[in-house]
Amino acid sequence: MALIDESTTVGSLVNLHPVLAGEFERHGIDYCCGGGRTLADACADLGLDLTATLAELAMVAAVPAESRGDADWSIMGPAGLVDHLEATHHRYLWEEMPRLSTLIAKIVSVHGERHPELVTISACFGEVRADLEPHLLREERVLFPMIRELVSAPQHGQAPSFHCGSLRNPISVMLGEHDAVGELLARLRQLTNGYRPPADGCASYVACFGALQAFEADTHLHIHKENNLLFPSVVDMEQERPRTAQ
Repeated sequence: MALIDESTTVGSLVNLHPVLAGEFERHGIDYCCGGGRTLADACADLGLDLTATLAELAMVAAVPAESRGDADWSIMGPAGLVDHLEATHHRYLWEEMPRLSTLIAKIVSVHGERHPELVTISACFGEVRADLEPHLLREERVLFPMIRELVSAPQHGQAPSFHCGSLRNPISVMLGEHDAVGELLARLRQLTNGYRPPADGCASYVACFGALQAFEADTHLHIHKENNLLFPSVVDMEQERPRTAQ
């Protein structure tokens, strides 16, 4: 059985055992924007039994990764990781956000009179999309190309000179935007009663709430990979290189 240490941060635990992302979602543990908290603190904040949670997580983590077919993103270098992020999470968001907007509009038109909270849910998702779309573009067109340039530079040579100065500057902007999206997702979960459709919800209603829950889980994992794996490794890499004189 895998050893899960209560003093380890939840973000580090997901890096070590990616399968735990799903378990943290199930328990309501924030491992992306809140990835710097220890497991003990996260459990205490949520009133979870630490001993029982440790046992559950250890059982899940003990299942060999190869038997689950997981992508081994936890050991990817920065260049491989940005390729992975674009090919999986970015692609998913570009395809899923328009589909979800259409699905939400459909259930608002059918059920909005009986469930006026759907209008607020629609507006909240609109805010999420309005935040994420330009964020993805800034990563794809600005930050990720600079990361690839840093990685491709000679290992013992000077770090490339970027218009933004250190990559820590755009990374700090991305971190702030991640926090904002995380807050909106928490609000969306609250508005949807934990993505539980009402008893009179039709098949489209159920499908919409299920898709929103999957959207939240994928975005949490996406943010975790950037906040707790990609960005720290890029900052460390840049710090190890001598800087070009400005």
